[in-house]
Amino acid sequence: MTSFYTKFVAKVLFPLHEQIKKHNTVAIRKSLEQSQWFSTNKILAAQDARLSNFLQKTVNDVPYFRKVFADANLQPNQIKSVADLAQLPFLTKTIVRENFDELKSNKSGPVTLFTTGGSSGSPLQFLLGNERVSHDVAEKWRATRWWGVDIGDKEIVAWGSPIELNSQDKMRLFRDKLLRSRLLPAFDLTEQKLLGFIDEIKSVKPKMLFGYPSVFSLIAKTAQQHHIDLTQLGIKVVFVTSERLYPEQRDTIETVFNAPVANGYGGRDAGFIAHQCPQGKMHLSAEDIIVEIIDEDDKPLSHGESGEIVITHLATSDFPFIRYKTGDIGTIDTDACSCGRGLPILKDIEGRTTDFIVAEDGTKMHGLALIYILRGLEGISEFKIIQESKRFVRILLVPTNQLTEALTAAITAGFKARLGASVTIEIDEVAYIAAEKSGKFRYVISKIQG
Repeated sequence: MTSFYTKFVAKVLFPLHEQIKKHNTVAIRKSLEQSQWFSTNKILAAQDARLSNFLQKTVNDVPYFRKVFADANLQPNQIKSVADLAQLPFLTKTIVRENFDELKSNKSGPVTLFTTGGSSGSPLQFLLGNERVSHDVAEKWRATRWWGVDIGDKEIVAWGSPIELNSQDKMRLFRDKLLRSRLLPAFDLTEQKLLGFIDEIKSVKPKMLFGYPSVFSLIAKTAQQHHIDLTQLGIKVVFVTSERLYPEQRDTIETVFNAPVANGYGGRDAGFIAHQCPQGKMHLSAEDIIVEIIDEDDKPLSHGESGEIVITHLATSDFPFIRYKTGDIGTIDTDACSCGRGLPILKDIEGRTTDFIVAEDGTKMHGLALIYILRGLEGISEFKIIQESKRFVRILLVPTNQLTEALTAAITAGFKARLGASVTIEIDEVAYIAAEKSGKFRYVISKIQG
C-alpha cells in the first residue's frame, strides 16, 4: 500500500521540483503510461511521425545535420520511416568530438555539458537540454512504477560517478532527504565500508535499491559471509544499470535481498534505452528512442538477428543523436511480452563490463575509480587498464597528440593514490586499442595473482 508521504512526493513535491527546473517530466510520464499499452504497430507509427518532425527541425536548426542532408542530397520529408534512416550516415564518438559546436542547435535552450562514464575507454562530452532530461526522467519514472514503487518511496542509491558525488551540496542533500533517497558512494569498497552499507540498508529499510549490479552483488556476498539476514527488510525491487548484469549476480542479489532485480540498459549519451518489466522482458523506450540493429558491414538487420545497437533519440533537439553507434550488441525480439505492453523488446544485450580492481592493501573498488582519473585528464583519446596483480597495473593509452611527461606523471600519481604507493604503473602509448571479440573495449581486466 502506498503511503501518504509517497503520494505527496509523487503528486506534489516532485512535480513542483521538476516545474522549478523547467522540466516537462510529469506530462511526459502520464503520456508514456498511456502509450505503453498501445499495440506495437501503433507505437511504431507514432514513432515514424515524430521522426519526420524531429528531422525537419534538426535540419533547420543544426549546422552539422544540415550539411549531412545536403551532402546526401536528401530532404527531411524523404525520411518517412525507420527503414529510411539507412540513407543517413552514422554518428560516432569521433564525429561528435570533431563537430561538437556544429552539433548544437542554433535554437538551443539552456544546456549542460555531460561526459560519458568512459566504459569503452573513450569518454565522450556532449550537451543535454531540458527536453532530453525531461524525457529521460519520465522514462525511468514509468519503469519504476512497473514494480509497484514510486518517487517518494525510500530508496538507496549505490553510485560512483564523481559528478553525482561532488554535487551533494546543501540544496541537493535537502532535496534528496525530502524525496527519501540516500546515496552510498560506490568507490573504495573495503569490508568495513560494505558492512557499513549493510547497516544503513537495514536501518533505512528502503523499498528500492538502485545502482551497479557489481556493487549490490558484492554487498550481498558480504552479507552472506557474515550471516546477515536482509530478507525481511521489505525491499520490493533492486534496479541495476550501467553494467552488464550476469546471471550469477542476479541470483545472489535476489536471494540475499529477497527482491527481484530489474535491469536497465542505456547510457548518458544514448539515454534510457530499455527497462525490464516484472515479466522479465527488456522493453524499449520506443516513444523516444529508435533502435536499429546493424551487422559488421553496417547493414541493417531484421528483428531476431544480433548486431550492433544504433539509436536515434527523438528528444535531443538541442544536441541531436541520430543513428548513433553505441558499440553494444543486441537483438530486437520477434515475440511480444505477456505483460501486455506494446513496447518492442530488446534481448541478448552485450553491453559494458566492469571488473573490480584490488588495491595493494586488498581493498576492492569499482573499476570506475580508475577510469575517472583518466577521464578527468586532458590529452587522452582512448585507454585500456589491465591489472596484472595487486602490485602491477598496465595502461594502454592512445593520446590525442603525444604522451607527455606531465600526463604520465599525473596518471601515475592518481593511480598510486588509489592503489598504493608501491604499485608499479606501466603506461604504454599505442596507436589504437583493439576491441574484444564481443566488439567492446574491455577497459578493466582484473587478473589478481597475489
